[in-house]
Amino acid sequence: MALIIAGERSGVGKTTVTLTLLSCLCRRGLQVQSFKVGPDYIDPMFHKYVTDRPCRNLDPVLTSESYVKKCFYHYSNLCEYTLIEGVMGLFDGVMGNKEETPSLHLPLLKRGVDKEQTPTLPLVKGVNDFASTAHIAKLLNLPVLLVIDCSRLSGSVAAIVHGYCCFDKDIHIAGVILNRVGSDRHLSLLKNSLEALQIPIFGVIKRQDHITISDRHLGLVPTTELPQLNKLIDKLVNLGENCFDWESLLPLLREKRRQGDKGRRRQGEKGSFSVSVSSPIKIAVAYDKAFNFYYQDNLDLLESLGAQLVFWSPLKDAELPKDIGGMYFGGGFPEVFAQQLAENTSARDSVKAAIFLGIPTIAECGGLMYLCEQIVDMAGKSWEMVGILPTTAVMDKRLTLGYRSAIVLQDSLLLDAGKTIYGHEFHRSRLISDCNKPLFETYRFDCDEFTGKEGWMSPGNIHASYIHMHWGNCQEIPQRFLEKCRVFNSACNINNYLNFTPLLSKERQKG
Repeated sequence: MALIIAGERSGVGKTTVTLTLLSCLCRRGLQVQSFKVGPDYIDPMFHKYVTDRPCRNLDPVLTSESYVKKCFYHYSNLCEYTLIEGVMGLFDGVMGNKEETPSLHLPLLKRGVDKEQTPTLPLVKGVNDFASTAHIAKLLNLPVLLVIDCSRLSGSVAAIVHGYCCFDKDIHIAGVILNRVGSDRHLSLLKNSLEALQIPIFGVIKRQDHITISDRHLGLVPTTELPQLNKLIDKLVNLGENCFDWESLLPLLREKRRQGDKGRRRQGEKGSFSVSVSSPIKIAVAYDKAFNFYYQDNLDLLESLGAQLVFWSPLKDAELPKDIGGMYFGGGFPEVFAQQLAENTSARDSVKAAIFLGIPTIAECGGLMYLCEQIVDMAGKSWEMVGILPTTAVMDKRLTLGYRSAIVLQDSLLLDAGKTIYGHEFHRSRLISDCNKPLFETYRFDCDEFTGKEGWMSPGNIHASYIHMHWGNCQEIPQRFLEKCRVFNSACNINNYLNFTPLLSKERQKG
């Protein structure tokens, strides 16, 4: 059995509760596999920091229901304990419209369910819970631990818990965590209110003003920027040992071995679902404080298909790694480190020269921004970037957020024209000019509302887009990328970019 940590809404303390549980389990010497519902990058960083094991995303929009199950069974079978952190509120999802689950979002009566079998609450009909925590709980048949923010509640807590327990009869809420409890008197009022429901209270967390995780414009500050994180983990362990009912929790967290699961793998086997015997090809992966948004499954897929990942830093390294056949720039916060990126002219020149030579390059969101001519930061100051894409990324107060259905407009480095892919946008920057031959025509996933044309493939060896993609259900993407990298590697010596970088430096001095 595994356990899902869900919230009655966003901001109730799901991440704090999850990290506290993970920290306590790991401090006891137990191996824990964690998962995160949804497209988030930063929460999984914290999971990995605590468990020393990659956290896996469970997202049926970016992948599929079948992939979610395959991924969960595959990795949860490696550890004795398994924990899933939910997303937003328990039932917060989207209107599902992928072919694999065409009716999940429709009213129950329209799905052929008799009136006598429908829940007593009419609001459950038509709830848009595709890709929600509830959806994952039902898909994997797992119990839910509901986190309640009690800071402004007393007797009303019972109505909230009762509503969540009755809202969907297919969801099993195993118990609750009472978070941000103000005092013993406050706790007494909460317990008295919940007594009639006979629902287990698995934990009580008093208000913890001294335990905070810094955040900024796109969520929590990543682990790489928190030098005092170990001290925070120590505080969470001390908190968790005293606030949870471990005797009741441990049996729920203990994952039963599934002897017959196809996703099971032998101890020590490579972290992927299929292994290629192709000759290795070196891929330079930008990884530092500016670029660290990667789905672990994507990296694992590249390795399983024959890639040798070489991590490097556009912030600190003077040039690209030697003998590479491709480049991968993930998302992150280049706007926060724009000055440092701009000052590392040798790294920018080596990237630009390599792209001029034709090296296949993937650049997602923050990576796209890095390939632009400039980044204008939150303070309005401009910083020179690589300069491959003839546009500027400008930080904006407006947040662009949501799942996207994207139709490929032309054959590109990764995709064929006419194909539809599903991705996620999450950024506060915008480009001042559009590509004359964009990659995608994009629509909101839940309502097919047109959101624009975007993405760059100029020069033709680049895939640059704001849309984050998870390749778990589209393994032809990394396969195609590596095929292009092998063709490039056999035709060109990438180390020749060293002959171009002095010329770029001279051009900059003249300009």
